[in-house]
Amino acid sequence: MRLSEKLKKYDVLYFFLTNNRFKIGISILLFFILLSVIGPFFVRFKPYEFAGIQSAPPSLAHPLGTNSFGYDLYSQVIIALEGTWVVGLVGGIVATLVGLAIGFFAGYKGGFWDEVLMMLTNILLVIPSIALLIIIASFLNSRSILLESVIIGLTGWPWVARAVRAQTLSLKSREFVSLSKISGAGTIKIIMQDIAPNMLSYVFMVFILQFGGSILAIVGLSFIGLGPTNQVSLGGILQNSVLFNALIFGMWWWMIPPGIIITFMVASLYFINMAMDEAFNPRLRKM
Repeated sequence: MRLSEKLKKYDVLYFFLTNNRFKIGISILLFFILLSVIGPFFVRFKPYEFAGIQSAPPSLAHPLGTNSFGYDLYSQVIIALEGTWVVGLVGGIVATLVGLAIGFFAGYKGGFWDEVLMMLTNILLVIPSIALLIIIASFLNSRSILLESVIIGLTGWPWVARAVRAQTLSLKSREFVSLSKISGAGTIKIIMQDIAPNMLSYVFMVFILQFGGSILAIVGLSFIGLGPTNQVSLGGILQNSVLFNALIFGMWWWMIPPGIIITFMVASLYFINMAMDEAFNPRLRKM
């Protein structure tokens, strides 16, 4: 039996391995993961260490050149890339878990709890999350990567809660849920054993979107000067390039590499999410 025939037994897996969007997205994502793992072995300077020459273009000694302060940009980008993964993972996990918990509970319990939780969700939805992040971050004297990741996660869950609630309302009327109620199963057990498994594909897609959203959020905060105070970030590198007129002085190597990394990382997650949507929704697949 040929490989393609074997894979067709696992329809979703076969679709992923033959979907161009997924292959492009996962290839870009794996490249940056590999870069963040291997890259530190070639870091010769600390992020804020004088590298011996200022405003130098890319060379063998400085693959991404140096900035106006003489800092090695390759070292800064690699260290910032590691922090970006932390923000994406922590922020994505926190936002996804909070949104799932509120959406499941509100949708399943209904009544008073549904009204209260959805009122809170709707209030947070009409307030731009970036505005909340700016207000919170501006009051913090010291901002670590981990702290900002948690804050980003705690402000990004409302739309997840609403979407999960809607699907929970549909699932809780199914026969298998009714049988669990008759058998005396509790709320948490029914949610975890009957409702959540039927939304597993959607949970993965939500996490991918939250991952990308967390990355963009930390880039935005860093770009306006409210990023981590104890670690270099991609948004911080872009901010410094603007503040010190890198474009005017022709120092393209200061702004383009971090911009390309941010763009391709978010684009890869977008491609993966689109592929997952097509894989788990057969009606979206091309005939």
